[in-house]
Amino acid sequence: DRLVQVGVDVASSRWGADTADRYPAVLATVALHPNEAPRLSDLDEALREIESLAARDRVRGIGETGMDFFRTGDEGRVAQEESFRAHIAIAKRYDKTLVIHDRDAHADVLRILDDEGAPDRVVLHCFSGDADFARECVRRGYLLSFAGTVTFGSATALREAAALTPVDQMLVETDAPYLTPMPYRGRPNASYLIPLTVRALAATTGSDLDELCAAISATGDRVFGPW
Repeated sequence: DRLVQVGVDVASSRWGADTADRYPAVLATVALHPNEAPRLSDLDEALREIESLAARDRVRGIGETGMDFFRTGDEGRVAQEESFRAHIAIAKRYDKTLVIHDRDAHADVLRILDDEGAPDRVVLHCFSGDADFARECVRRGYLLSFAGTVTFGSATALREAAALTPVDQMLVETDAPYLTPMPYRGRPNASYLIPLTVRALAATTGSDLDELCAAISATGDRVFGPW
């Protein structure tokens, strides 16, 4: 009955912030996606735009920011890191939740967060690590957000990570229109399929389904709310 609309560039961040102002069920995050940062002709100007949006009340998070070594090669990593560090600073200045995109960059994400000092609330969006990486994140107090990938038959390592994540450090998401949970993998994802992800997490963690739903809802309020 409510959602967080995530920004990935200036245009989508502005749209999300405006949408959150119009609809009580929507909150927003704003950021430059790590794959966007190396493409920009003026990264500093784009970051100024993101910071101006960050000041708005219904913008509750800074993200997706982070590092992505899958789609961006060595030549783009300097810009990615500069952008990530700037987003961390914005999150701390405005007391917003940091929402991290991390793809094939686990060690570097932790290194940069440790260097800069993490904000009070950090969410690993679409968590993609194994149990060892999950332990490091949990130990630091970060939240792990699981998408439909946790339902895939091949995702044993991801389910092992979920199994050791405390319920009060767990969130769920769609990453729509991607990462559709089974048995609808291959179709466009949407919020109505979230129950499939939650049920998979309940089975993986051995949690009572109603209790897990209540815990995830309360964590959403704590991290992004009140709506």
